[in-house]
Amino acid sequence: MNKARELDQSVLAELKALLGDRVSTSAAVREHHGKDESYFPYALPDAVVYVTTTEEVRDVVNICRRHGVPMIPYGVGTSLEGHILAVHGGVSIDLSRMNKVLAVHEEDLDAVVQAGVTRKQLNEFIKHTGLFFPVDPGADATLGGMAATRASGTNAVRYGTMRDLVLGLSAVLADGSLIKTGGRARKSSAGYDLTRLLVGSEGTLGIITSLTLKLYGIPEAILSAVCPFTSIEGACNATIAALQVGLPLARIELADEVQIRACNAYSHLDLLAVPTLFLEFHGTAQSTREQVETFAGIARGEGGGEFRWAERPEDRSKLWQARHDAYWAARGLRPGAEVLSTDVCVPISALADCVTATRRDIDSLELLAPIVGHVGDGNFHVMPLIDPANPEERREIQGFLDRLIDRALGFGGTCTGEHGIGEGKISYLRTEHGPAVEVMIAIKKALDPLNILNPGKIFALA
Repeated sequence: MNKARELDQSVLAELKALLGDRVSTSAAVREHHGKDESYFPYALPDAVVYVTTTEEVRDVVNICRRHGVPMIPYGVGTSLEGHILAVHGGVSIDLSRMNKVLAVHEEDLDAVVQAGVTRKQLNEFIKHTGLFFPVDPGADATLGGMAATRASGTNAVRYGTMRDLVLGLSAVLADGSLIKTGGRARKSSAGYDLTRLLVGSEGTLGIITSLTLKLYGIPEAILSAVCPFTSIEGACNATIAALQVGLPLARIELADEVQIRACNAYSHLDLLAVPTLFLEFHGTAQSTREQVETFAGIARGEGGGEFRWAERPEDRSKLWQARHDAYWAARGLRPGAEVLSTDVCVPISALADCVTATRRDIDSLELLAPIVGHVGDGNFHVMPLIDPANPEERREIQGFLDRLIDRALGFGGTCTGEHGIGEGKISYLRTEHGPAVEVMIAIKKALDPLNILNPGKIFALA
């Protein structure tokens, strides 16, 4: 936990003149904003400010810019690579009170929201329209944070990621200027695609304050199921085959036998403790049944067993909540241990080889490390449980992580499919992209020459 430091009193005075009691330097508030869901230690900001409008964000940025004070955008703190940690101190800008749905255009299937709106809040707000927002990373994250980390989740195989669903946004840049990118049109050839530059920039290029998002119609029929497999390779191969024949799966998620044991204990399920696919099919009553029949045939050929169905909304919710609670379930396998959650993504044709090689590596080290994955797009997560006080375990895990990244890159994949770089994967970014990282750094320096927007993330700049 970094030591408390005091901001220059003139900075605090300016912030308090602007926001009054929405500026806090209390230890409890700073601690809350100095830790996310990652395994990294606390890194506290020197102050926390709560903003409610884009103009307030701009004014806070201008104060911090004049004094060279680092700024860290904060949503609800669910990131997994240390994105919101104040590794250089500074001011945490909490956008959670910017939580208004500004407009819903049902006929155009889009909505405009402030950055602090969460995905569940948006879906609750629009449920009467027959529309929904599909990006579902599990946590009820803010949509601004999800855009900043280019989040995806269980529905990405069918509906895409935040990269695909953000039509436009507003952001405050490091010099205090407010820009609007994109718009409500479904396509545009007008200039550089600044929307996609900011989506996934992890708060290092600008602070997102509002978003225009694509919506989709709620399907007529939704069928969810789990399917056990005799091997993890068979489950992966069934996924690959289903995608290659063009089956329009809405969700297809993998949990290995270790994770299933954890889910059974944590979520009170009674699934077979074998590699399992969690599936969901969207469409009409007839088309979903046809999808099921097609997938069942593929699964049988790869060692798949009998489907267990969840057709009622409450049963589907229980099933998918168990999948979303995988992280917390994994923690229960070794009480007191730390979960080091990481992810990679590979082309789907390489999925089975990459996952099985990773499982062999885990077993050879006798690690306790469940595997789960959004396997429909080649993305999987590994969650080693380690004793944080044991340096030998840490060294062993670091070697495992290095091999995992090398393996994914060797298959033509990436060091992270959805967690982002944050502070945890800085070295891997250069391994993956080589000289292209210098181009990214040049963009960063052009937009943020003082390096005060979320410093210490994505790049280790001096």
